Amino acid sequence: MPAPPARMPERAVVITRPRAQAEGLAQAVAARGRRAEVLPLLEIAPVEDTAPLRAALATLTSCALVVFVSPNAVDAAFAHLAAWPAGVPIGVVGEGSRAALARHGITGDQATIHAPQDPACSDSEHLLASLDLAALAGRRVLIVRGDGGRALMADTLRAAGALVETVAAYRRSVPRLDAALAARLAALLGGTNDWIITSSEALHGLAGLVRELDPGAGMEALRAQHLIVPHARIAETARALGCTQVTLTGSGDLRLLEALH
Repeated sequence: MPAPPARMPERAVVITRPRAQAEGLAQAVAARGRRAEVLPLLEIAPVEDTAPLRAALATLTSCALVVFVSPNAVDAAFAHLAAWPAGVPIGVVGEGSRAALARHGITGDQATIHAPQDPACSDSEHLLASLDLAALAGRRVLIVRGDGGRALMADTLRAAGALVETVAAYRRSVPRLDAALAARLAALLGGTNDWIITSSEALHGLAGLVRELDPGAGMEALRAQHLIVPHARIAETARALGCTQVTLTGSGDLRLLEALH
């Protein structure tokens, strides 16, 4: 009697967000009957010296606008805030940051929240397009972000005459390829899975880990994976790395989940 055919391993949904933002999406993936694998490609940590952040947050009432560039920026700032000052507008680049604000009790009922007019377009360019830049001339704008990051937001606001201050609220780093991570990465690259990648930095980090894991065939294995990304800039990064199975969804967890079907 012939042996039954070998069962193909279940296709996984690999969620590469920092762990604090990954669990909710993992639960939603599981609720849709898929196996979720949380594999954070960026580690988030507080800045070593929080004094500049606390000093900036102490003067929020003098700001015409406070921009949070990511959910991590929101969470890091609100760790030092008892309440949001009335009348201070907020800018966010994506639905994830809006959701992070809501977790801290801040919605459109408590503050004016500026965001890209099309929720599918989560980037600095579309947030800037939604703002009255002329009205910010000569006024103070605070940008809360991670260490480093794009300068487009600050440069554009300064060119419009705004008095821009940036402050780092957290640090980002790619995890070290220890034995446990190497084993998980090798297992996931051994099949074909759906990878949710929500930042170009995380994708570059993944490519570096893959090359370290297998300098020969590592990138070939990565290029065989299906990447689900919320932003055109990440899709461009993927294609520059030779990845061709790329689904661009737009911002928001619902769009990422819909791409799984």
